[in-house]
This record gives sequence, C-alpha cells and structure tokens, in this order.
Amino acid sequence: MTAPRLIVCADDFALSRQISETIASLAFAGRINAISCMAVCRGWAHDAELLRDLPSGVQLGLHVTLTCEEPLTDMPEYLPDGGRMPEIDPLTVAAAKGNLPLEEIACEIDAQFRAFRKAIGCAPDFVDAHQHAHVLPGIRRLFLDAVAEHAPGAWIRDCGDRVSAIAARPYRGKAIGSAYHARGLRRAAARRGIACNSGFAGHYDFRGDYEAIFPRFLRRPGKMHLIMCHPGAGTLAGDDIADARPREAAALHRMRIADMARAHGLEFDA
Repeated sequence: MTAPRLIVCADDFALSRQISETIASLAFAGRINAISCMAVCRGWAHDAELLRDLPSGVQLGLHVTLTCEEPLTDMPEYLPDGGRMPEIDPLTVAAAKGNLPLEEIACEIDAQFRAFRKAIGCAPDFVDAHQHAHVLPGIRRLFLDAVAEHAPGAWIRDCGDRVSAIAARPYRGKAIGSAYHARGLRRAAARRGIACNSGFAGHYDFRGDYEAIFPRFLRRPGKMHLIMCHPGAGTLAGDDIADARPREAAALHRMRIADMARAHGLEFDA
C-alpha cells in the first residue's frame, strides 16, 4: 500500500522572474515538491529554463489562468476592450449566471496547455487554476475536457476537503468557501478517469507568521495531502500578496518539512 503523501505546491511560477527564481531555488533545495506554472505569462518560456534538471521528486503543473493576466488567444467576447482577463469575483458571478463565452475560454485553455508542452517538452504532471477558476460552472467542464485531452495522466487540484479537516485548520472561512465552489469536482473528474488530491490546505490571510501557521495545515491530512503556497520575491503591480511571498519563501527554506510531514504520517519526497 502506498504511504500517504504530502505535496507542497508553489503556485504562480512565471508571474515574475523573481517569483520564478525563488520557486526554483526552493525546489532545488528540496523544500517544495510541486510547481504550478503560469504558461500565459510573457516570461514563461524564458523562466521555464529554470526548471531544467529539477530533482526527480518535483512535479510540474499547469496553472490555468483565466483571471488578471492577458490571454494567449483573441477573446473578443470575454474581453471586448482587450487587456487583462477579469478578476475572480466578476468571473464567479458571470459563471453562476451562465454568462460566459465558453468557446473562447476553451480555446484559451487549449493554448495554455500547448504553451506548457512547448516549453517543457511534455504534458503537465498535474493541472489546477489561478484563483481556483477551474471549479466554476461552465469552466469546470471545459477544464476537465482539456485535461482529459492534453494530459490524461495528470491529477487535478480539488480545493475541497472533509468538514472535520477544515475545522481543525486555520482560516476556516476561506477553506469553506473554496470547498463550496469545488463541490462535485471529484465526482466529475472520476467520471473522466482523472485523479485528484485528497486533502487540501494552505489558506491564510497572507499577513500572519507563516512558519507558525504552516504546521496547522498538516492537521487531519488526506492520503495525497496538498498544501498550496505562494513564495516569491520582488514587487509586481497589482500583486496583492507581494509582501507575503518573501516571508513564505524564507519560512519554507527554514522549516524541516519532511520531519513535520512524518510526524503526521505523511511522506514528503522532493
């Protein structure tokens, strides 16, 4: 029987060069074992060079991006004025109303898969989405269809968890919100033969002591327990969590994550 695993996934690779360099350094140091990549970003192809010769235990994923960045494709209905894609809140409202140009969104998702493969040379090991947009109505089906087509062996991020597990961890309100939007995702993925993580944590206010908070993410873990994180450096216009990124990076470099995981019955391979 396979031992329960801990996956510590750094999101937002390629959002900026400094974020990418920070994430890569954590991977080479054995402090994270998954990297979620924004293939939509202008620096993606250049930053992907940082991912060469990673430790064998580090998985590379596609961070499908449908918010806050410029798309790879023309999207005249989604972005009638051009520019950046919308924030997550208006996207969530539009999805709930069934008011999305799904054909355009499907083409954009496909383009991001192609951009990932072009830079890395293979399909992603896992797939998720920036601000968890993949769980929204309408987008969810397109996302699952794209994973089945472009990366049939990949697993996807389920942002939900058991109520008892959420209650045992910090910032329950955020976690409950994510779980609410993700309800039914696991079943829909299973119908397509797509695997998911089992156990999800990492929500906090981006202001607290990350090194003190992190161990609480390990409470009541699942068998494939996923902790999202957002390490980085530097500043970027519109990045609301820029101040938290270096704090997370410093804490991840200091913490004995493998020992912490083992204390909770999890194996952490990086």
